[in-house]
Amino acid sequence: MSVFNERIDRFKTASVKWELTKDIFGESDLWPMWVADMDFKPPQAVIDAIKNRVEHGVFGYTFVPSSTSEAINTWLLKRHQWKINSSWLLYCSGVVQAISTAIHSFTKEGDRVLLQSPVYTPFFDMIEKNKRIVVNSPLRLDGDRYQIDFAGFEKALQEGCKLFLLCNPHNPAGRVWTKDELLKIGELCLQYNCLILSDEIHSDIIYKKFTHKPIASLNDELLDRTITLIAPSKTFNLAGLQASAVIIKNKELRIQFQEQQKRQGVFSLNTFGIIGMEAAYRYGEEWLEELIDYLQVNKDYTMQFLADHLPEITCIDAEGTYLLWLDCRKLGSSDKELRNLLIQKGKLALEPGPKYGPGGEGFVRINIACPKDDLIEGLERLNRALS
Repeated sequence: MSVFNERIDRFKTASVKWELTKDIFGESDLWPMWVADMDFKPPQAVIDAIKNRVEHGVFGYTFVPSSTSEAINTWLLKRHQWKINSSWLLYCSGVVQAISTAIHSFTKEGDRVLLQSPVYTPFFDMIEKNKRIVVNSPLRLDGDRYQIDFAGFEKALQEGCKLFLLCNPHNPAGRVWTKDELLKIGELCLQYNCLILSDEIHSDIIYKKFTHKPIASLNDELLDRTITLIAPSKTFNLAGLQASAVIIKNKELRIQFQEQQKRQGVFSLNTFGIIGMEAAYRYGEEWLEELIDYLQVNKDYTMQFLADHLPEITCIDAEGTYLLWLDCRKLGSSDKELRNLLIQKGKLALEPGPKYGPGGEGFVRINIACPKDDLIEGLERLNRALS
C-alpha cells in the first residue's frame, strides 16, 4: 500500500488547514481542501534527520552550512539542469517573506510592480502592504488553458514597472510556462528594464508530460536580472519548518537583498529548517517521484468525477502543482452563493476564486494532495453542494 494512503490525524498540531476553518470560513465542521499544504508525511530521511538533531539536545545559534547549499546545487542540476554557484544563495524563512524583502530591496514606495492575475494572493498583499502600486496584466483563458496576453503584458511594462512577479508553475492555474513563453517574458522585461522575481516554489511538482524551466537558467542576460525563489515546503510538505532559498547571481542585487535582510534583523534560518531542507534535497527524490505518480492518479480521478457528476464544472488540467482550478461559471451562481453552497450544503472548505484577483470570479481552488479516501470524501461533498 502506498505511504500516501495513510490517513493522519492533524488535529492538536496547530494545523492551519484543519484547525482554523471556523476562523476563516465561519464553520468548524468543514472538510478542508483549501490551503496549499499536503496531508502526507515528508520523506523518512527528513524525519530521521530532525530526530537526530533533537537527540543532540543543544539548540544554540545556527548558520546555514555549506552542505546545505551543496544539496540545493545538486538538486537543481539534477532536477532542472541548472548549474548554480553556492555564492548566489541567500536564505529566508519563507517565499512570502522573500517577496516582501525583494520589493523593499529593488523598489521604493509608489513604484509599479507587475503581476498576472488570477495569481497567488500574497503577490497582491505584499505589493499593496508595502505601498507599491499593483499593475495587472491578466492571463487569458483560451479554452481550458491559460495563456499570456503578450500585447497586454508589454503595455503594462510601458507604464514603468520596476519589478515583475512571475509565478512558475502558476498558482492557481497550474500552468508550467514553456521555454518560448519564458523567453518572450524575459525579452520584454529586459527591453523595459524590469527586474524579474520568479516564485518557483511549486517547480518540483511537475506532471510527466511537462518540464519546468527556471527562467534564470535560459540565458546570461536573464540570469543577471532575475531573483529566483525556491523552497522545500510545497515539494516535501515542510511549510512549518519555514525555510526557503533565494538565488541571485548579480552581485549588486544580491548585496541589496542582503542589506535589506540586515535592516529587518534577519540573519539565519531556524535549526530544524536548515536540517529539513538539506535532508529533503539530499534524500527526497525517490519519495517525490512516488508523490507525483500519486497526485496524477488523484488528478485523473478528480477530473473524471467532475465529468461524470458535475459536467457544468470545467477543471483546468494542471501541468504542475497539487492544486486544481475549477471553473464554476456555468452554474450561474454568484461567488457569494457558491461559497454558501460549499459551506452550508457541502460542508466543504475550498479557496474562493476572487481571492486571486481579476479573472478569479466564478472559480474555486481545490487541493488534491491528500489520501485517496479523503479526496473521495471531498468530491462527494462538492457534488452534494453543487449538483
